Amino acid sequence: MDQEAEKRVSSSEEEVIAEWKSPSRLFKKRDREYFINIGAIVFLLSVILVFAREFALIATVLSVVFFIYVLSTVPPEDVKHRIMSLGIDSAGRFYRWEEFADFWFEEQWGQVLLVLRPFVSSRLIILLGDQPKSRIREYVAKYIPFREEPDRNWIDNAARWMSEKIPLEKPQS
Repeated sequence: MDQEAEKRVSSSEEEVIAEWKSPSRLFKKRDREYFINIGAIVFLLSVILVFAREFALIATVLSVVFFIYVLSTVPPEDVKHRIMSLGIDSAGRFYRWEEFADFWFEEQWGQVLLVLRPFVSSRLIILLGDQPKSRIREYVAKYIPFREEPDRNWIDNAARWMSEKIPLEKPQS
């Protein structure tokens, strides 16, 4: 079968189950205290690195800080997500169900996240926006297994520990 015919057959068999728009990534407007704390940490780290004559590492640290600044000040764009019978289309990229091992939900900064773990690459994280979690779970669970609690690796544990021990801003009440 040629590629044209294959596209027509697959598009006619494909059913859109759910469709919504949400921000492309998590976003939280940061206050002045957050940037002051980051600046203090970077300054101290830079002083240490100057004495160690690690100028390339200083440039890397400053690049990461600039990246954090941009992500904290520029709001994300809205992207379209579709759950279909053959897979998930998120922000214009299509993922087949066969690529995923399992999925779960997380909540962060008042947003509900759908987290899909592929067999090979990194996780796919989709913000649910106004979509009900139960509805999305029902649809996705037809194709891949659901986990109540995901497996945590050492990077997840280290990141959680760091954010608890070194808060960069006051907890919101």
